[in-house]
Amino acid sequence: MLAGRLGVVVVRTVALMIVRRVLGVLGCGPTPDANEVEIAVLRHQLAVLRRQVGRPRNTPADRMLLATMAKLLPRERWPVFLVTPSTLLRWHRELVVRRWTYPYTGRGVRGLDQHVVDLVLRLARENPRWGYMRIVGECRSLGVRVSASSARRILRRHRIGPAPRRGGPTWTQFLRAQAGGLLACDFFTIETIGLTRLYVLFVVEVERRRVHLAGITAHPTGAWVTQQARNLVMDLDERVHRFRYLIRYRDTKFTAAFDAVFASAGVEVVRTPPRTPQANAFAERWVRTVRSDCLDWTLVWNERQLHQVLTEYLRHYNTARPHRALDLQPPAAAGALTAVGPGTALAAVERVDVLGGLIHEYRRAA
Repeated sequence: MLAGRLGVVVVRTVALMIVRRVLGVLGCGPTPDANEVEIAVLRHQLAVLRRQVGRPRNTPADRMLLATMAKLLPRERWPVFLVTPSTLLRWHRELVVRRWTYPYTGRGVRGLDQHVVDLVLRLARENPRWGYMRIVGECRSLGVRVSASSARRILRRHRIGPAPRRGGPTWTQFLRAQAGGLLACDFFTIETIGLTRLYVLFVVEVERRRVHLAGITAHPTGAWVTQQARNLVMDLDERVHRFRYLIRYRDTKFTAAFDAVFASAGVEVVRTPPRTPQANAFAERWVRTVRSDCLDWTLVWNERQLHQVLTEYLRHYNTARPHRALDLQPPAAAGALTAVGPGTALAAVERVDVLGGLIHEYRRAA
């Protein structure tokens, strides 16, 4: 289409020159002005350039000049420009924006302190499986306030990718309203180096996500499970009356005697529907947590070693590990910490190795 229009312009220009030349020879027409001839030459050369150049590159000065001249030229004459009218209007809008944009002075804007940036980077590098919220929670436990968006920008600026996000089950929102009186129990299995399968029985307090290790055995029977239930009720002591329901699967190891132990303490046992692990979502979620944090990264020799590993991990999980559902506080929080203001002298942050350095905890040096 553009080539056709250019051809028409060239034909008209050449025809006009020929007619004027003939009239000049006959003495009937005006002598062509040198300026008009020069304009015709420039138009023809412009037509040649349009055929050869696919897309002209305009500098910011070219855009400013063309946008300014477009305001002086009637809109019906705008086809003389190499760009479209919408492009000219866009360039003019950009000029208006730059006209009313004041230069950035940097006053009144203060970035994060360097020690906060260094702490976020240290936590991210030493714990590659931690996400933004986990880093923010660990910083908060150390008395450092930093938002998740700031932590994300710091990691992106230093080319450190985020840990994969973990989505929670849909039952969480429903059970949260009744979490104050809920217990959830389940089994999970571990294969030792000798390929012996060990069964771990645990109980979760849904409201605070506190986990209790009920027992470990290679031969779970109904009598053994019932005895572990008695031991747990004794450990909870007076706290057991705070709970109203216990969620469990329809496993044959959970016998009627097991339910009777909790019923005697005023806790009603609720069985999940068949093949619905979502109904016991808090227990399933903790199994995933203990595997990804601990058990997937260590080898288990026997039942005694597994008990030691899980006991130490539960101490870390219940007293030090921040939890998203608890406003980034551990299940058994020691107390609210006071955020440290900017410019305050702080003690150095020291690292405490858990499980031989598999997990790291951080605290202020004394």
